[in-house]
Amino acid sequence: MLELHVQPGAKRTEVAGLHGERLKIRLAARAVDGAANRALIDFLAEKFSVAKSTVKIESGETSRRKRVSVRSARSAPEVLLSA
Repeated sequence: MLELHVQPGAKRTEVAGLHGERLKIRLAARAVDGAANRALIDFLAEKFSVAKSTVKIESGETSRRKRVSVRSARSAPEVLLSA
């Protein structure tokens, strides 16, 4: 389970360190019609080398504060902190 702070509408999609106790992720997609949530799922699926269907936003669909689960991840969460 990942505790995230998501910033939509950024210049590029990237991990931006910590925001309090949550990992901050900047998304190039805007928060319109679910585009930012789809971009988040795509980004995490790529980082963890899993299918998009294994990444699920458990809470925070309409919030910047999100809880996301990644099933069958082939990488540890630390992969998000690597460049």
